[in-house]
Amino acid sequence: MAGYIGGRVAISSPQQIETKHTLTATASQTSIPNIGYTVGAVHVYQNGVRLVDGTDYTATNGSTVTLETGATEGDQIVIVSHGSFETGDVVSKASGGTFAAAMNYPGGAVTGNVTFGDSNKIFMGASSDLSLYHDGSNSYLQDGGTGYLVISSDGPGVRINSDTAEVMADFTPNGAATLYHNNAAKVATTATGITVTGAIATSAGGVALTSLDIDGGTDIGAALVDADLMIVDDAAGGTNRKATMARLATYMGTKIGGGLEFISSSDASGSANLSFTGFDATKYDSYKFIFHNVIPATDNVFLYMRTSTDGGTNYDSGGSDYQNYNDNRAFMLITSAAAGSAANETGVCGEVTVFAPHLTQYTRVNAAVTFVDTSGVSIPATLVDPYGSFIRLSAADVDAVQFLYSSGNIETGTITMYGIVNS
Repeated sequence: MAGYIGGRVAISSPQQIETKHTLTATASQTSIPNIGYTVGAVHVYQNGVRLVDGTDYTATNGSTVTLETGATEGDQIVIVSHGSFETGDVVSKASGGTFAAAMNYPGGAVTGNVTFGDSNKIFMGASSDLSLYHDGSNSYLQDGGTGYLVISSDGPGVRINSDTAEVMADFTPNGAATLYHNNAAKVATTATGITVTGAIATSAGGVALTSLDIDGGTDIGAALVDADLMIVDDAAGGTNRKATMARLATYMGTKIGGGLEFISSSDASGSANLSFTGFDATKYDSYKFIFHNVIPATDNVFLYMRTSTDGGTNYDSGGSDYQNYNDNRAFMLITSAAAGSAANETGVCGEVTVFAPHLTQYTRVNAAVTFVDTSGVSIPATLVDPYGSFIRLSAADVDAVQFLYSSGNIETGTITMYGIVNS
């Protein structure tokens, strides 16, 4: 066995670490396994004598050392391996520095405190886009310097700020909250509701009806018309809905027993006839038609009236559909003499009443009109005049009427229809 006796060997590499394995050999043992070493950086000693690598032993696989000559039982074998020593990659506590990789805590979480001084920030993002810090008074979560979230330390409050707007929430111990804009309270909540300071800008959906207060509104400045809208509570405690003033007029008519309710009005201008279809048996018992200077376009003609039972699609005009006095006719004769169209003949004025046309009976009509006939004489026809009373000679539900002259058009004039409201 080559070598020399010695307890230690000087190593000229100060940046190395040493690992020593000691074992007691068995009789004729040559293999010493599972050592773990760096090839070329291992020394083997037998009973204190250093053996020669490649002559007295072989160490080429980093794990097993093989003796050339089997050991005697009880021999002490010491294997010393050397490895490189690397200095720590650390950031100075005093001077600080930059971490180039992730920081991972082996246990999965930091159990102690990480402390930063006032206004010292934690930055995130390639350009420090997000920062977290405390300035000595308030806590900030800031994004790129353009907007931030502030948690106030002097009271229960949160403020969200950007370059153009600010919202501050003041959460008080009793659960109420106040929202601010530019440090002025705008919305406050209480146990009973929400108070808003200033106007509320809404989308096309508008504001819930329960939030409306119209005291501060501007007067319409004009007469109400049928198309104007109002708000009603459908069936009291139901859904809030809109309604037109026309519906209000209809409702008021139903509450005025026996009253007249306007239905429609037609103005003639060279018209072949004027027709009316606004019959409604659920609202009206009878109907009145008021004539205002209804002038014929042709001289020396009579004013007729006809009825319909199909909503005005067809008007009855048979030779025996109507009776006036003792005569059967194809029309109801409103004027008992011919009306004229000369300068001094101002047309027909007066009224016609249609009684209960919805009942399945002979519909009766009375006329009370005045006009100037073709001779220039003013002719009044009264309700007791036989020529002012008519009857329809078949029982049916009449739901439209038509006025026309016996020849030619209606030059000018107005006829207005009213319903006599059910009581």
